[in-house]
Amino acid sequence: MAAKRNIIVGQSGGPTSVINSSLAGVYKTAKERGFHKVYGMLHGIQGFLDEQYVDLSTQIHTDMDIELLKRTPSAFLGSCRYKLPEIHENPEFFEKIFGILDKLEIEAFIYIGGNDSMDTIKKLSDYAIIKGHSQKFLGVPKTIDNDLALTDHTPGFGSAAKYIAASTKEIIRDALGLSYKRENITIIEVMGRNAGWLTGVTALARTEECDGPDLIYLPEITFDMDKFLKKVQELVKKQKNVVIAVSEGIKLADGRYVCELSGGADYVDAFGHKQLQGTAAYLAGFLGAKIGCKTRAIEFSTLQRSASHMASRTDIDEAFMVGGAAVKAADEGDTGKMVVIDRVSDDPYMSAAGIYDVHRIANNEKLVPRNWVNKEGNYVTEEFIDYVKPLIQGDYQPFMVNGLPQHLVLKRGGRK
Repeated sequence: MAAKRNIIVGQSGGPTSVINSSLAGVYKTAKERGFHKVYGMLHGIQGFLDEQYVDLSTQIHTDMDIELLKRTPSAFLGSCRYKLPEIHENPEFFEKIFGILDKLEIEAFIYIGGNDSMDTIKKLSDYAIIKGHSQKFLGVPKTIDNDLALTDHTPGFGSAAKYIAASTKEIIRDALGLSYKRENITIIEVMGRNAGWLTGVTALARTEECDGPDLIYLPEITFDMDKFLKKVQELVKKQKNVVIAVSEGIKLADGRYVCELSGGADYVDAFGHKQLQGTAAYLAGFLGAKIGCKTRAIEFSTLQRSASHMASRTDIDEAFMVGGAAVKAADEGDTGKMVVIDRVSDDPYMSAAGIYDVHRIANNEKLVPRNWVNKEGNYVTEEFIDYVKPLIQGDYQPFMVNGLPQHLVLKRGGRK
């Protein structure tokens, strides 16, 4: 079969423990389908604008390299948070991008990312159609937040959920060991600006030998400080140990983030998102002052998105699947689309790759349904738990060297 033109792939937004499995799926499928060169953008579209890219054949030489890449956390190519202007505001900006694409003889542009990244795919595909450019633009879903529309779930979410649920169990065990003759309140802060999917998975810690967290608060439900205090006071009267999970993005009725009560959330990124941190620390201080017992705040932070040693096999396999599906779709003429994961069956769990118009996905957020949260707004329902459970199944053991996981690292000498 005659060699085809070239393909380029980039990674954008917050990394996950399986984002490189999608990259591996793109590379392997592109080679199988006869693309000549597979370029990787260094630091997404931002690096691409500076003509920073690499021929991935200089990085990936064997099937073992592909397996190692699938087990490597964070963005192998480097990521970015970069907002493209509106087309009518700066057409010269887009001409620069397409000039680079033409120079590299790019046939397909694949972008692995979340909501903001799909906005990039939308704008580039729209501009290509308006100006008659031939390149195809496809999005590959990625976000631990699980907030992309139309896909059943997103690659990265299952592995983050597995890590969070397991860590929550371990935190509960630790707290129980210290609760003799004294009250302990532990508050776990989980990522989630507007969507509480990750915080909800702490409920998976409720197993045969563990009661799980006592309270769970998602950003979809308005947070009431007075009701929160009253509920915790009731629990402390009945038990020595209280564990609470909160989303970093929980808000008060007046729209303020709880973390803003301590003066946080000053930094704003290119997409207008405030940096949220300190929610658990503020609430721990608040409860300590009001109740007068020992409190502790635990923030998983980047650990929840980089813990590849606890990756879900389901997640790794699906991330690889959607990467390959994007290449196949582009090769068959699709553009302005995002690959999605369709849930085919729950028992046994089965999924398949689908594809939707990116205009229906970009800048839309999928929130936890209200009926998947209890009436009081402080725990998730069994429907939520049943939805998540299949996504954390299976292990994908890292390759261990001297007792530590081995990762594939970008060799900068291969830069083009």
